[in-house]
Amino acid sequence: MVKKLSQRQKKKEFLLKAILPHVGFDGWTETALKAAVKDAGLEETTIERYFTGGVREIVQYFSDWADREMLSSLSAVELEDVKIRERIALAVKLRFEVLSNYKEAVRRTITYLSVPSNIPIGVNGAYKTVDSIWYGIGDRSADFSFYTKRALLYGVISATMLFWLNDESKDNTDTWAFLDRRISDVMKINSLRSRLDRLSVCLPDPFKILRALRER
Repeated sequence: MVKKLSQRQKKKEFLLKAILPHVGFDGWTETALKAAVKDAGLEETTIERYFTGGVREIVQYFSDWADREMLSSLSAVELEDVKIRERIALAVKLRFEVLSNYKEAVRRTITYLSVPSNIPIGVNGAYKTVDSIWYGIGDRSADFSFYTKRALLYGVISATMLFWLNDESKDNTDTWAFLDRRISDVMKINSLRSRLDRLSVCLPDPFKILRALRER
């Protein structure tokens, strides 16, 4: 169930939507923030009042907002009789649809998160996204597959996002076909699990990161 937004959250969402078009032109910079508040007829101190962490906090909020919007749309769908792979595909599609009007901002966000000092923000946001999707489609697993599922889904979303950013097909049909092919990777979990269990004592870095984030 998606929580109702407080007045403060509504204001933050309003500011985010005012900022995103400018991010497409100026990137995640103070220039973009100043242009946004000017166009919205607000005082410059408004950003500081609602996003005390500045650009870094807004970037994090952008990801959280997309997750929340995806879950809101997903909650309106009856999933009981829908296959797992179809649930995953639907959730991922819904998240991309949330971002459909902000492709350039997404592109700028990828650039921003590629800076070494910003990588932790990207890792944390990615974890929250894949966790939200698995939880949103009704998965409540708590065994080792918890981590493998999220790691595999992260790979699916990352690859699909890069394809989506350059997709010029009508209604993103090429992206959805690409996504369906990548979803097959997620469905290999059972065959991979036995091998991953044997390797659990020396997990690769991505899995260690997921564990650390999960245990926060």
